Formats: sequence, C-alpha cells, structure tokens
Amino acid sequence: MIELRDLCYVRLGTRDLAAAERFGTEIVGLQPIRRSPDRLYLRSNYRDHSLCYFRGEASDQAVGIELKDWNGLDGAMRELAAAGRTVKRGSREECADRAVEDFCWFADPTGNRIELVVRPHDANRRYFPTRDAGIKGFGHIGLNTADAKRDERFWTTLFNIRVSDWIGAAPLLRMTNVHHQLALFPAKAPGVQHINHQVHDVDDIMRSWYFLQERQVKVVFGPGRHATSGGYFLYFEGHQGMVFEYSNADRTIIEDDATHRPRQFPMEAASFCVWGSKPDIAEFRS
Repeated sequence: MIELRDLCYVRLGTRDLAAAERFGTEIVGLQPIRRSPDRLYLRSNYRDHSLCYFRGEASDQAVGIELKDWNGLDGAMRELAAAGRTVKRGSREECADRAVEDFCWFADPTGNRIELVVRPHDANRRYFPTRDAGIKGFGHIGLNTADAKRDERFWTTLFNIRVSDWIGAAPLLRMTNVHHQLALFPAKAPGVQHINHQVHDVDDIMRSWYFLQERQVKVVFGPGRHATSGGYFLYFEGHQGMVFEYSNADRTIIEDDATHRPRQFPMEAASFCVWGSKPDIAEFRS
C-alpha cells in the first residue's frame, strides 16, 4: 500500500497569467511568491506554494500529494505499475518547477493527473496574505470522477485513503484524521472540481461573502453549513470558472479507523447544506 501524507499543491493551466494573479491575490487572498513569463506561484500556508498557474490550456491540471516515506518513491512507482497505471518520473527541471526533491506522475482511472512528491519545500518565510481572508491553509479538493465506485476502490485499495462519508455516490476521502482532503464528484471529464482553503472561523466566511458581493464575484453556494463535516462554507467562481471554497470544515475523525462508520447521505441539496442554501454547481446537483 502506498502511504500518503497530505495534499501539497494544485497546478492549473491558463492563457492569462495576469488575470489569474489578480483573482488569486486580490480576491482569494493568496500570497504571490514567484512570477515568470509562464509561471505564477501562490502560497496559502507553510508550503513553498499550494497553487501554481502555468501557461497552458485550462484543462491542463495536476494535483500534488506528498508521500509519507521520502524513500518510498521507487516502491510507489512499482505498485502503480503493477496496478496497471503508466508511471513517469519527473526530471530535475520538473522537480525544480514544483519545488520538490523528487516526484512521479500517473493518471487515475478517470484521467486526472496525480503527482506523488517527495520532500516538498517549506517556505523560509511566513505566509503573508495580500488580503485578510482568514486563510490558514490549503484544505482539500473536489476531483471529477467518471465512475465514483471504481475510483473510490482505486484510491482506497492502492493508497492509505479512507472513506469518511458519502453523498450519493460521491465519497469524501481522507489520508489523515481530517474529515476529507479529496472528494470525488461524478462528472463527464477529468479535472479539479473545486479548491478549498481553510479559514479560521465563520466570521472570516461572512466577511468574504460581503467582500465578494461588493466586487460582483459570483457566489455559487452558501454561506452555509455542511452536514458531513459540520463546517461553515462559501463557494465562489474564480478565474476560468474554477470554483474556490472557504470553510472551517477540517473536523477531525475522533474514532479510529477500526470503529469509524462512514455515513451515507442522499444526493440532494440538504446533504450539502443544513441551512437550506442551494448549490449552483453542476456536480452537486447530479
């Protein structure tokens, strides 16, 4: 089994780095740390970066996940190959681009590009936001799946991934004791469905709600409270239609894995928000 430690970064292709920088800094509140003619690196916590925009198509996306064993990359590559995945190791130039010591990449059964990274670089200075959104770190992602049951089986048998809860066929998955770091949502094509940043409390969420309204940024869900994690949330549409979320939904799973019982919620709006907010997000309505 391949042991994963935590989410590390998301990489998104774009044809407009300037617009990506404006939205990522002025609206989301991330810290710009490096910019080149074809790269933009944004920070949200102690990592070197958690979001990288690069020149490319919007469909060019990747998710970086840190391996628990920094000597385990060769073994992970063998396990992935034995499971039928084509695996490629990153070059030294690609490692430098990601600020990691080593990595490999593969496509999950839906076609999402996943990068397993070794010794990702920490920042040598504290995170300093461009606006006070209350962000305390990169929380989780929604990932598209063409077959939720198949992909859940892939993640939970090959990796140390566990199911926390289900909403319809969509599993909320964790690799630590946090409620979830990956959520698989049924969709027709691969891709990152949303990007979550954790904030300190509900006041941060409500301040951002008014902030986004004043700047005419489209709020697609919330403010609300999740039935699964119990956290407060706000989803809004960002650069190239990518959905961003603020939440304080990092509820820990107190029970150990032997006794934790995942709950099954129906695929309906009330399962996403106990307050009654209705999502304007296609994958949440399917």
